[in-house]
Order: sequence, then structure tokens, then C-alpha cells
Amino acid sequence: MTATATTIRTATEDDLRAIDAVLRANHGSPPGEPAEPPGAQDPYLRHLIVRGNFAVAEADGAMIGFGATVFTGRSVHLADLFVLPAHHGRGIGGRLLSTVFGDAFPRTTFASDDPRAMPLYVRAGMTPLWPSLYISGDPSGLPADPDDTMVEDVAFDDVARLEGHWAGVDRSPDVAFWATHSAPRGAVVVRAGRPVAVGLSRGRLNGFGRWMDRAMVAPNEEPVAPLVALIRRGADGGDLIGASVAGPSPLLPSLLAAGFRIRDRDTFMASDPGLIDPARTLPNTGIL
Repeated sequence: MTATATTIRTATEDDLRAIDAVLRANHGSPPGEPAEPPGAQDPYLRHLIVRGNFAVAEADGAMIGFGATVFTGRSVHLADLFVLPAHHGRGIGGRLLSTVFGDAFPRTTFASDDPRAMPLYVRAGMTPLWPSLYISGDPSGLPADPDDTMVEDVAFDDVARLEGHWAGVDRSPDVAFWATHSAPRGAVVVRAGRPVAVGLSRGRLNGFGRWMDRAMVAPNEEPVAPLVALIRRGADGGDLIGASVAGPSPLLPSLLAAGFRIRDRDTFMASDPGLIDPARTLPNTGIL
């Protein structure tokens, strides 16, 4: 079977089970962590089908790969691209990539450590910029908040509003999706009476602690203390919280000093190096 025997078409919600099977064949849990239950990614995949540009590859009536992009306000972001291992090296990933990106720029993605992924994305016009580190740990080891800093719960609409004000992009459709996760929580950090950071946290899909879905610090604000405060609040009293932290982030040394551990990594790639500030953002690697 060759790539020329493969058809590419738009995904529908009827494809969820087959898409999930391709995803599971390529993407496991970090060492020492339980696997996500079947269907755990369905809401995320459904969101991409509805909101993004989602294509699937089929051969002889069976799904063998998929890819999805979503417009984030900053870029067209490649959320996922996977091909069944038995069909690697046949050009299917490149065909899916061309389909879901079209001629759209600027572009972003998080490339896995699979050595085939990065060359594909470089040829698509993106440059490797920094490692994205999946870190988790016990929040009790984090430094205390400064005296002038408060953390408050906030409505999800306010999270979208503040990020829109600070970054000039409308993430309200994605914030609305993140708000549907298990035990979601929005938080704002207030310093000297003004909001300086916002974040969203949730229960992890494998039931193993909590996760920061996203966080952003306001421009021209010192980022470490507000991000630490959001991570502590995101833990919601539990003993494990995780986040995706950029390698250049000044937050990284503070987390490692507090006993947090790096569990996995990707590489952030973009056609424009100025799209994301790694010091002020805890990105969502799925939809940025």
C-alpha cells in the first residue's frame, strides 16, 4: 500500500473512535503515570472538528492518520498530526499537513521527539524555537506569594476578556471549551490592586492530580511570582499539579527548586519567533 492509495477527507464526529485509535497508537502516558481512559480525548477532538480544520487519511476504508489545525488569533496552530506506525514514511503526514494548513501563515506547533516530525514541520516553514517541558510536582514546596499579591477565583469569561486585553486576541471559544473539563477553575492574580495574570486549571484526564490548561501574565509584569501563585491555586488543595513550561521561562528554575520534575517534552516551532512570549505564558500545547 502506498501514499497514492490514500484518500484525504474532512473529519466528522462519526470518526471519533477511529481517530482515538490512531492517537493511542502513537501517544502514550509518561513513565509512571496511568493511561487515560478510552474516550478521554473525545471532547478535545470534537472541539477541533467543530472549530478547526480537521482532516483524516484513509486506505481501503480504514483510517490510518489524521491532522488538525485551529486559528488561535495569533497563528494557525497544528494541534495534532498522527499516522499509524505501520504507515510511517509514505508521505501521508505531509499530505495531511498540506491539507490542514493550506497556504495559511503564521504557523505554530509543538513537535514531538519523533525524529520524523521536526523535518516535516521545518519544510512547512516553521523553526524549532524552544523545548516545551511537561512538569509536575507537589505545590507545597513552592515559595510563598509576595505580600502585595492576592489570588482570586474568576469567571471563565473574565479569563478570556483579560487575555484579549493583554494579547489582542479573542480566545473565548477555546476558553469556553477548557471550562467544560473536569473540575475547571479560573483564577486571577491581583498585585497592588490590579490584575497581573490569569489562568485555567482542571483535573487531569487520567485522574492523576490537576493540570494548568493555560496561564498568561500581563505585559511588563514580573512573571515568576504570578505564575507560581496560579499553579498553587490550580492545585486546588491537592498534592500534584502539572503544566507545560517553556524552556526559556524564568519560572523553570523555581519549579525545579521546589521539587517539580520534568516528565516529558516537545519542541515549540513557529514561522515567526515573536508570536509567543515564553516568559509570560504557560501554553496549552493542543490549541496554544
